[in-house]
Amino acid sequence: MQRKPTSFDIAQLAGVSQPTVSRALRGELGVNPATRLRIESIARQLNYRVDKAASNLRTRHSQTLALLFFEDPTADDSLINPFFHSMLGSIIRACAEHDHDLLISFQQLSSDWHNDYEDSRKADGIILLGYGDYELYRTRLRALEDAGTHFVRWGSVQSEASGLTVGCDNRGGGRDATQHLLALGRRNIAFLGSASSHYPEFHDRYRGHVAALKQGGVLPRPKLQFDAITTEESGAAAANALLVSGEKFDAILAASDLIAIGAMRALASARLRVPEDVAVVGFDDIPAASSASPPLTTVMQDPRLAGRKLVETLIGRIREQPVGSALLPTKLIVRKSCGSVA
Repeated sequence: MQRKPTSFDIAQLAGVSQPTVSRALRGELGVNPATRLRIESIARQLNYRVDKAASNLRTRHSQTLALLFFEDPTADDSLINPFFHSMLGSIIRACAEHDHDLLISFQQLSSDWHNDYEDSRKADGIILLGYGDYELYRTRLRALEDAGTHFVRWGSVQSEASGLTVGCDNRGGGRDATQHLLALGRRNIAFLGSASSHYPEFHDRYRGHVAALKQGGVLPRPKLQFDAITTEESGAAAANALLVSGEKFDAILAASDLIAIGAMRALASARLRVPEDVAVVGFDDIPAASSASPPLTTVMQDPRLAGRKLVETLIGRIREQPVGSALLPTKLIVRKSCGSVA
């Protein structure tokens, strides 16, 4: 073939229509897998390359997604929650697999995010990671939804949320962690983390914790719950408040690994041994959890699965496919901080 190959040439050789070729080469999910493989094979043989600029003009899509982080207080200058750092690589890979570019920035807390991204065609949709106080944040989500913006967020799937949400089974994770501590003979388990609608993921973890206590025949003690946000400093402050309270406790379930690491620091300052005197369990399985002293038992959220699901859900929404919110499983990772490595 002397001239430049076209999608019509591929369609003729593959025995399908030209629109089917276009959909297959754009990575749309509605094409039969065998047909897609045949089309892609023929395209490679013809050395055919998709003209992304022309395709985008026809579809009015930028083939770009925007990933917007909420600015979290951190020990370094990144202002990004360490768990979201772990998710970033998976999001980038998933975008590449779906032939999308990725624009990364921080969330601008204005009422017109859609003007900055989708309406200006810088991005076809938005992935939102982090939110701070959810009661304040939900009004901004509603503004995005009212504007028809394509977006998906990471958060509590069980909370009353606007828009599509991908999140982990926070209640199940809180329940599994508490059941593990109960099986180790711990009966006075403190919970460090805010337990209200302002922080729905933490609240779900607390609900799972309380459910496990009741199932294990242990009366929940509200005085063993101390508010904390996801920083080591907040975890240390909550643990110090627990120590000052005089309440009897032999274990701590922290709503995040950073809270747990801060709590262990406070316990060490009070000359309490982990796990001999106090067993500690966190939530997230950030890289620092395995290098903590002692290594931290934690509830793992799978960042690879999470990142891929966020991208696939958003692209499905952009393409007007039937997609919904997704609840992902958690897994208890047992290390030395709870007194058992079995």
